Amino acid sequence: MKKKIVLFSGLLFLGIAVLSCKDDFDDFPQSRSVNEFIWKGLNQYYYWLEDSPDLADNRFASDGDFQAFLSTYSAPQDLFDHLLVDSQTDRFSVLFSDYTLLEQALSGTQKNNGVDYELRYKNGSTTEVFGWVRYILPNSDAATKNIQRGDIFYAVNGTPLTNTNYSSLLSNDTYTLNLADYDNGNITPNGNSVSLTKTAFSENPVHIKKTFTIGTKKIGYLMYNGFYSQYESELNDAFVYFASEGITHLVLDLRYNSGGSVNTATRLASMITGQFNDAIFAKQQWNYKLQALFDPEDLLNRFTTTLGNGAGLQSLNLDKLYVITSKRTASASELVINGLDAHINVTQIGDATTGKNVGSITVYDSPTFRKENVNPTHKYAMQPIVLKIANKNDFSDYVNGLPADVNQLEDLGNLGVLGETSDPLLETTLNYIDTNGRFSISQPEHQFEYVKDTKSILPFRDEMYLDQVPDFK
Repeated sequence: MKKKIVLFSGLLFLGIAVLSCKDDFDDFPQSRSVNEFIWKGLNQYYYWLEDSPDLADNRFASDGDFQAFLSTYSAPQDLFDHLLVDSQTDRFSVLFSDYTLLEQALSGTQKNNGVDYELRYKNGSTTEVFGWVRYILPNSDAATKNIQRGDIFYAVNGTPLTNTNYSSLLSNDTYTLNLADYDNGNITPNGNSVSLTKTAFSENPVHIKKTFTIGTKKIGYLMYNGFYSQYESELNDAFVYFASEGITHLVLDLRYNSGGSVNTATRLASMITGQFNDAIFAKQQWNYKLQALFDPEDLLNRFTTTLGNGAGLQSLNLDKLYVITSKRTASASELVINGLDAHINVTQIGDATTGKNVGSITVYDSPTFRKENVNPTHKYAMQPIVLKIANKNDFSDYVNGLPADVNQLEDLGNLGVLGETSDPLLETTLNYIDTNGRFSISQPEHQFEYVKDTKSILPFRDEMYLDQVPDFK
């Protein structure tokens, strides 16, 4: 008989606080329980288990030794950080102090004023930071204000942005962005400002869908900004539209998509194709203790014909795909590219991707690590990295990102309008399709070092996660 372990999984949204307190152990009578949960959960699920000596099954000679070890860490965050491998290897595992906030985020709701931005260093500085608006969310507070893609801001509430204050300034529910002009690589204040307020908001990741006709080629364009399972029907509706338009080529714009659900990524790949039903799309690789315990079939993500709600999905049966990417394209976005590349011709245009080939689950303090009979003395939950994911050919080694076939960076002096041919990246992609790759491009004259963006400014906004843990044999 198989034992089904189902865990809630998700992304970190605005409002989820990562514990960072350093209070004394005696001030937290529940800390021993939390610490024990952390060790046991990581001892079972952590992907880099073999590389963390204090997580070894034979690390402690007795329960007394175990408890003595736990008591040396006064704050749960300290123990969690200690048990993880180095931060360069594991950039994504996170401990949460309140799973209620996590569950609210999983429902698709977060506080947001509607400005999706990116932060970069000013030319010649290692401390001064400025922001630029990538896009505005429809029906948000920002959508009613005088702010749009390409706008530059250099300060918040009159305080210039730096690499040490941007997080605190931009985390407030209400603030004023002080705007600037882009002047041949210089960021020049212009005296304008815009006040914004965050409210509970759920972003539909299907940001733009439209078609272009170039000669005899009918080209679909989809800007997709997050693999959110609650919006799979809207994603499928986009493919119903493309099918009704009879498109022959598809441009998938993932330049600002930092990831999400593995299952939703599998369904998107199935919508693009359709001719590979039940074939292997991706393979999960867990730690050495769990890999042999799972049913091997449950470690395979196969192309499918249904959505998560059981409804049928629309497939296009395409044998080629054009993907727009950037350094912010991560996790589940990279999974779609890597998984499909083993089946069809995938052309990547833009910049190399982030390089996130690992995924996570949410782990609760309960006998099964799911949300049943949860320990009532605290509300901690972990979101540790638990697996690496490969395509059908077992390729998963892209920690430095998936390189673009056609290299082109976004130019802050010439961003254009998303979904229009004035957008240089979209124009390049359409030209590539039209000329079968025979054309030239120009790179921006000024480039600025990346700092953070809306999705990465908080932990776990760029996560790839599983909706459930596979079956044990």
